[in-house]
Amino acid sequence: MGAVRTLRTLMDRVEKTWPEEDMAELEAYAREIESRRTGLYDMSDEEEAAVLEGLAEADRGEFVSDEDRAAALKRYGL
Repeated sequence: MGAVRTLRTLMDRVEKTWPEEDMAELEAYAREIESRRTGLYDMSDEEEAAVLEGLAEADRGEFVSDEDRAAALKRYGL
C-alpha cells in the first residue's frame, strides 16, 4: 500500500473514531512537519488568539514585572 493511500485510510479512521483532543494533537504534529518543510508556520486559531491578546496587553502597557520574569527564567533554568 502506498504512503498516500495509507494516510488516506488512516485519516478516515481518525476522523470517524478519534476524540477531538487526539485529532488536535495530530494536527499540531502535522503543522510542525509542514513548517519544518516550508520554513513557514501557520498558527492555529488558538495560537493566533493568544498572540493577539498579548499584543493588546502590550498596547495597554500591561507587562510582567522584572521579579516575575526573573522567577520564570530561574524556574526553567534560563
